[in-house]
Amino acid sequence: MDDIKIGEILLPGDEETQERQESNVRAKFWPTMKKAIRQVPFSRDVIAAFYCATDRQTPLRVRGILLAALGYFVLPLDTIPDMFALVGFTDDIAVLTSAIALINGHIKDRHYHAADAMLSDEGQPADARAQG
Repeated sequence: MDDIKIGEILLPGDEETQERQESNVRAKFWPTMKKAIRQVPFSRDVIAAFYCATDRQTPLRVRGILLAALGYFVLPLDTIPDMFALVGFTDDIAVLTSAIALINGHIKDRHYHAADAMLSDEGQPADARAQG
């Protein structure tokens, strides 16, 4: 995937766009992450990025970049369909890697602690375990 495409994907958008994106990401992140957790070599970082993106203390532009990348991750139709084992998440990984590299200093210890807690507790967030 070329840099121009990734750059276009990672545009943070305005507040209204971010709110729509956050709603979409919140609804689809955990089911997508559950499918991808073994294929994404930096799942802990992706989960910490989710917590950072949904943290109201995170600067708006940073939230926008992360929500755009996470929105691409949960998008059912993308460049390489996720159903293809091993290669299906490669485009998602490229976008997520770029986003995390851009905002890395904003992912705080509390986001990593939340990711660690989720990963150590059966690989599911509390709200996903409650749903079954």
